[in-house]
Amino acid sequence: MSKTKSVFVCQQCEYESPKWAGQCPSCQTWNSLVESVQREGAAGAARSRQRASAAVPQAQKLQDIPPSDLMRIAVPIGELHRVLGGGLVPGSAVLLSGDPGIGKSTLLLQFAIALAHADRPVLYVSGEESAAQIRLRATRLGLDPQELYVLAEIGLEDILDAIAQVRPGLVIIDSIQTLVSAELTGVPGSIGQVRECASQLVALAKQTGVTLFMVGHVTKEGTVAGPKTLEHMVDTVLALAGDQHHNYRILKATKNRFGSTNEVGIFAMQERGLVEVPNPSAAFLAEREPVPGSAIAVPLEGSRPLLVEVQALVTYSPLAVPRRMANGFDQSRLHMLIAVLTKRAGLRLADQDVYVNVVGGLELDEPAVDLAVCLAIASSVADVALPGDLVAIGEVGLAGELRSVFKLEERIREAVRRGYKRALLPRTSTLAALGDARPDLSRAESVRQAIRLALGKTPPKSQKGQDRGAHEDTREEAEEATAHR
Repeated sequence: MSKTKSVFVCQQCEYESPKWAGQCPSCQTWNSLVESVQREGAAGAARSRQRASAAVPQAQKLQDIPPSDLMRIAVPIGELHRVLGGGLVPGSAVLLSGDPGIGKSTLLLQFAIALAHADRPVLYVSGEESAAQIRLRATRLGLDPQELYVLAEIGLEDILDAIAQVRPGLVIIDSIQTLVSAELTGVPGSIGQVRECASQLVALAKQTGVTLFMVGHVTKEGTVAGPKTLEHMVDTVLALAGDQHHNYRILKATKNRFGSTNEVGIFAMQERGLVEVPNPSAAFLAEREPVPGSAIAVPLEGSRPLLVEVQALVTYSPLAVPRRMANGFDQSRLHMLIAVLTKRAGLRLADQDVYVNVVGGLELDEPAVDLAVCLAIASSVADVALPGDLVAIGEVGLAGELRSVFKLEERIREAVRRGYKRALLPRTSTLAALGDARPDLSRAESVRQAIRLALGKTPPKSQKGQDRGAHEDTREEAEEATAHR
């Protein structure tokens, strides 16, 4: 009969200790001893005999291995179906992470109820809510959970028994940090408990063919709580992101053994839960008005181009060190673009507060939005609105030059589809055949030339205490230049 015992193993040198210590006695590393399960006795002897009697594995040429088609299970939620790579793979393990309150449990409950039927029941295991709370949430969302099994339990052994009894096709664990194994003495959420519970559940999924979904908490640093091996154990890692003050949520795959990581799903949080957004560009631009400081960027979210409004506000600062604040855009890159505009485009921003905001709660980290951010800042300095049918696509270099971006054709087609007739691009960019989707293209070599093409002339150098008058003069000059063109 197999025996198990709890030992503490150093994560650096694998030193084993019968009890926990703050510092490893072997390598002197602090806080490296993690509780683990050590199995010995009959089980270990059986594994040794099995290995001795087993045949030596033979290596094969890759071309001699016959291809196998994965039998995927279609997901009724289209956005989730695409992010997973075309559906669920039996026996796969998926980890869903996200900030608290972002909608992880809501999405999984909708997903579980939509997928559950008599031939393939779904087991929803909750360690954070009671069964009555889950039922209340399902009623609030207007769902009909006829074939959904619910278990409010944190004991790993009881959960494994319930899976053997129900025989579900899908198991959802909400969340993995709440589970606890009786073989370990650590509290729920400790590294040892998370790793042991996850490893047993993943092993069960591989053996039985059941699909496993696990919810993972996120730390203050934005990473999944628990050991890093948790992300290595699973086949797919999904991240649900978004601003809690906005309705939109973005689902991304940071790891996917059965599909691409370039796909994203976009949802809107409403009273009935997370609702798919089939046309996100129209949703993000629904309230857009062409005012000074507003520009349209075309970033890629996964492989899908989106049209997003970038807003900028430039105003005189009474402080010795002006403010530079960005919402939805990298702050360090904003500092770089301000320096380029000051040095290469002649804008005096040293005594100006600069605020940049991405409408809709999106996080843009792609260089292709650099030109739109620069045009929004220049438009705010000049107090002149950019043309309402103009999109700006391009990366800005430190020398002020504009660089081309990839998948330019897809971005332009999306802009034309949304009714935008003009596009400002880097001169070095090359375009394939666009067919009917060909707007009026303007090309620029530098960010200074791009500002002239968009506004009619380069905005004036802002001076302390003279912003308002300079803005008024520039607006009149820009309107005259636009009329002449």
